[in-house]
Amino acid sequence: MKKLLVANRGEIAVRIMRSATEAGIATVAVHAEDDAGSLHVREADEAIPLAGAGTAAYLSIEELIAAAQRAGADAIHPGYGFLSENARFARACAATGIVFVGPEPETLDLFGDKARSRAHARLCGAALPEGTDEPVTIEEARAFFDRLGNGAAVMLKAIAGGGGRGMRPVERREDLDAAFARCAAEAESSFGSGALYIERLLPHARHIEVQVVGDGSGAVAHLWDRECSLQRARQKIVEWAPADALPPATRSALLDAAVRMASEARLRSLATVEFLVASDGDDWAFIEVNPRLQVEHTVTEEVTGLDLVRLQLAISDGATLADLGLEQASVPAPRGCALQVRVNMETMTADGARPAAGTIVRFAQPGGVAFASIRSDARDIAPACAMIPCSPN
Repeated sequence: MKKLLVANRGEIAVRIMRSATEAGIATVAVHAEDDAGSLHVREADEAIPLAGAGTAAYLSIEELIAAAQRAGADAIHPGYGFLSENARFARACAATGIVFVGPEPETLDLFGDKARSRAHARLCGAALPEGTDEPVTIEEARAFFDRLGNGAAVMLKAIAGGGGRGMRPVERREDLDAAFARCAAEAESSFGSGALYIERLLPHARHIEVQVVGDGSGAVAHLWDRECSLQRARQKIVEWAPADALPPATRSALLDAAVRMASEARLRSLATVEFLVASDGDDWAFIEVNPRLQVEHTVTEEVTGLDLVRLQLAISDGATLADLGLEQASVPAPRGCALQVRVNMETMTADGARPAAGTIVRFAQPGGVAFASIRSDARDIAPACAMIPCSPN
């Protein structure tokens, strides 16, 4: 790998470029018209403008491939968000002889379909919340809710979902129809598909995730766990590693389940396997797999001393886990703990709730802070805030 195009912007583009530069790989930035002055553009060895402004500019597969070819880049790293889990993008890279720094398209297809992902987890012996492995109609959702009995609640989820979008808890049967319609509309807007599945809601559960890495041969190692139970409207606000106060048997079960699912899928690159754990720490259930670099990868790096982006680059360049000294017995145990805090810009009512739908919220500036990643190395704080346009409501 000689030259890497980073198909993203903001702090994650800067983060990827730093590891690429340290590995002796030249970097290429792309930017929308309104991002020409952004830090990631200045950090790269060269930059190529994209047509248009805002997020849409980073979603054109054809233009990104053309930019890589124009720059002579032999690899593309998608970062997170945007096209990072898009199997069509991965296939387009392969078709033009460009390395996609991430999992194979078939892996993205599998884990990008949440119903298929549930079925895969079941075949691998992982515990699952009671729910469906196929898209449901509103009639089927009503029937599922009714079967659960009094006092139960459900979670509606987008089949193609991620990032907390296209999800809604429903605690009262009479709220199901409206929630289903809103959830489907949000999923259609965010992912191009309004298909939903339904699960029993597990209240008061902790949200634990396991970082895994594989080389495509079936060899997979876990890089321990993180916790992201502190959330706001199903968006992660605080992440820490390792997860604290997990019973050893539960931690072992989660790590084993994550490795098994990734190995059976022949994972190449990084993925995060997410679970719910009951408040007593004993019962647990699989949620989903995110086959990409996560926002919160930094806390795993801090406690293991591993550069996860550097690992991605090496594996995409043909290295095996054995080459990298990452067979499971060689993975370092976590040292200390690390915390990532995100700044969530929104307007709240006096009781802490979000404003009602349709409320107009005005910001003093046209941009808002998406999140801030705080790490122990002071040099990382400067580029840690990514500015993105805020929705007017």
